[in-house]
Amino acid sequence: MDKNIKHIVLGIVLGLIGFGLALFAFSPTQAKLLGVIVFLVTLWTNEGLPIGVVSLLPIVLFPALGVLETGATTANYSKSTIFLFLGGFLLAVATEKINLHKVIASKITAVFPSTTLGLIGALATSAAVLSSFLSNTTTALLLIPIASFLTEDMRLKVRLILAIAYGASIGGIITPIGTPPNLILMGFMESKGLELISFTKWMGLTIPLAVIMLILMTYVLSIGAKGIDTASIDMEHKTLTKEQSRLLKILGGLILLLLVNSPIKPYYSGLGLDEKVILLSFGLLMFVPKIGFLTWQDNKRVPYEIMFLFGAGFAIAAAFGKTGLASAIATHLLVITSLPPFAILLCVALLITFTTEVTSNTALISIALPIIYSLGQASNMDMTLILMTATICASYAFMLPIATPPNAIAMSTGAVDVKTMAKYGLVFNLIGVVAIIAVSYFFWQYFI
Repeated sequence: MDKNIKHIVLGIVLGLIGFGLALFAFSPTQAKLLGVIVFLVTLWTNEGLPIGVVSLLPIVLFPALGVLETGATTANYSKSTIFLFLGGFLLAVATEKINLHKVIASKITAVFPSTTLGLIGALATSAAVLSSFLSNTTTALLLIPIASFLTEDMRLKVRLILAIAYGASIGGIITPIGTPPNLILMGFMESKGLELISFTKWMGLTIPLAVIMLILMTYVLSIGAKGIDTASIDMEHKTLTKEQSRLLKILGGLILLLLVNSPIKPYYSGLGLDEKVILLSFGLLMFVPKIGFLTWQDNKRVPYEIMFLFGAGFAIAAAFGKTGLASAIATHLLVITSLPPFAILLCVALLITFTTEVTSNTALISIALPIIYSLGQASNMDMTLILMTATICASYAFMLPIATPPNAIAMSTGAVDVKTMAKYGLVFNLIGVVAIIAVSYFFWQYFI
């Protein structure tokens, strides 16, 4: 039997098992939703069907099974948050087309000492900086090939590849557009009528956490690397071309506009522009002759399947609310609401961090946010605080390739095996949980 057919059959079997088991604790409609989710997650994980195809299946399955009406399902594939990410993708494609990412990486590596520790730190920082404004998936795709060809020493190569993959995940949380879970959180908060976190405020909250994680990650990856020769490593320190300089100025203008647009309450109300419109506008600007760098043919390089994945995530979240499944699961978790806030945050962080290891972080956070929202209501905790903690934890999963896109890209090089990733990843998972809880409890709760 063809491998893909086996994977599809496995998804159907696991979905039916999930449906059967769910009937013991939930209503038939809620059990159907859980069965569909198990089916979708299995296919997302084993790639029995292309990710874009799997992501469109809710449009067929939800109405057919009476989980969610067709109109209510398809509406989630056109949420404004998705177009924000489209703008980011177009900017990423332009950056890749003129090789601006390579120049940025070379400039950053020039700042660090030419030691193993310095090189690991340089590449991790390059990945973190790029992934804060490009997607962490795009950043990993752009930089990991560079690391793969920097050295033939496998001990060093593995560390450099992991530094980029982990750095992309660490830096992806710095801005709302850095990684899909961030965008899903923004879309979810918008749907619940919660006040959205501005671009500037988000960065102010997340940069301290990212810096802590980068420093610790660089140090841990350098352990045992003493004696590895880095003399042959030489990042080419290129000068900017006219095109690269123009794009850098455009990106600088975008960042400046986002900063000026962000309100600083109660002192400054901002410009009042929609950040989604800003990002999409700058993305479309890449097609304007003499200003941008793209032709219509370049749009084929935009990963539309990821946008469909967002739509599927939003549809799942909507189904959780419509069927009452989120509240039902939260009811089973009410036992932890009697715990102190610090302990509740710790439970949420551990649950999300280690659950996302076995599935897509995008899919998981889509499922988890409605549950965490209901849990937050029951415990009277600050809703934004608990939702943001859960969202960041979904990106800080480092053990397995299916946990985050950068992990999968690192594994695809063939230089990193599962055992090595799991060994380092377990350490970083635990460090991440501790760091997130500390920053959340002692910093975020006073400024959110």
